[in-house]
Amino acid sequence: MDVFNTVLTVIWAISGIAASLLILMHSGKGTGVSDMIASSMYNSNAGSGVWEKNLDRLTIFFSIVFIATIIIFMISFPTGS
Repeated sequence: MDVFNTVLTVIWAISGIAASLLILMHSGKGTGVSDMIASSMYNSNAGSGVWEKNLDRLTIFFSIVFIATIIIFMISFPTGS
């Protein structure tokens, strides 16, 4: 495995872990972890507060990075011997 694929593997792992953690931080039907962490920033009267909007943006970003690295893997990873 060359340096490019090693770096790509690290980016893939970090983006996968980050996306998973960010998805778990979203609030569900009840109260979520994001409400516990940033209760002062979260506006319960509105449908989505500042914290939820930032979680949405970060989740989308890390999910796109995760998918992009998988597509690059499909193109560049050596197959067979």
